[in-house]
Amino acid sequence: MKLRAISARPSSATWSWPDARAAWRRVRNVAPPVATLTALIVIWEAACRIFPIPPYVLPPPSAVFSSGANVPAMLWLGHVAATLEVVIIGFAASILVAVPLAMLLSASKLLSRSIFPVLVIVQSTPIVAIAPIIVVTLGTGILARIVIAFAIGFMPLVISTATGLQATPLELIELSRSLRARRIREYLQIRLPFAVPYIFSGLKVTMTLCVIGAVVSEFVAADKGLGYFILMSTSYFKVAQAFSALAVLVATSLLLFQLICALQRGLFPWSLPKYPPA
Repeated sequence: MKLRAISARPSSATWSWPDARAAWRRVRNVAPPVATLTALIVIWEAACRIFPIPPYVLPPPSAVFSSGANVPAMLWLGHVAATLEVVIIGFAASILVAVPLAMLLSASKLLSRSIFPVLVIVQSTPIVAIAPIIVVTLGTGILARIVIAFAIGFMPLVISTATGLQATPLELIELSRSLRARRIREYLQIRLPFAVPYIFSGLKVTMTLCVIGAVVSEFVAADKGLGYFILMSTSYFKVAQAFSALAVLVATSLLLFQLICALQRGLFPWSLPKYPPA
């Protein structure tokens, strides 16, 4: 009975030294950016109170918070939902086009030399310049906004995916071909799994760019969305309200970015970089 009581003690412990180290590591990673952001907000508030800065030029954070709180919650939800709809559909379209296109570019040097320069030209064209043309061509509906978000977001995913596919070790490719595996199996079972870290790097960039594209499209042609709300607020000189909408937009973009990171941690934990603990 004594041995049973002694052996039961370690299993009853709910906190161990590795758990404490992991918790401290998480706090240490989160604390510096939170402290920096808090310090910037405090300096911003103090500067607006000490110096004669007009509120229509730079409102203090307290006014931004107050203005955002005065906007009805349903109005916020409507604008956020409209922007998220464009972002998610544009992001999904980027995946559906970019990954197969990257596979084609990595499979054929002729296609790579033929298509890649065109993609570079498209990506080098400022989206603000072609957004009005897209709106005139496709109308002012959601389709034009999705195309704009897609146009600005898909190129980094193409480049990162093609890089990962081409970075597959040559030994694995030769082994696959020596076993007479079909080309599609080579890509699905060897190249794509090896390219997963590269793909997720591109997905993170593509997600943030799709948010930018959605906002740009709402500046050009929209009747709802966070970009439209910012544009309307500034047109009526409600700068504090525009700043509050900008804060909501940034928070939405960060949440979407963290969602991609969470998917990578949950589905492909082996693809995360293995940094030594500091």
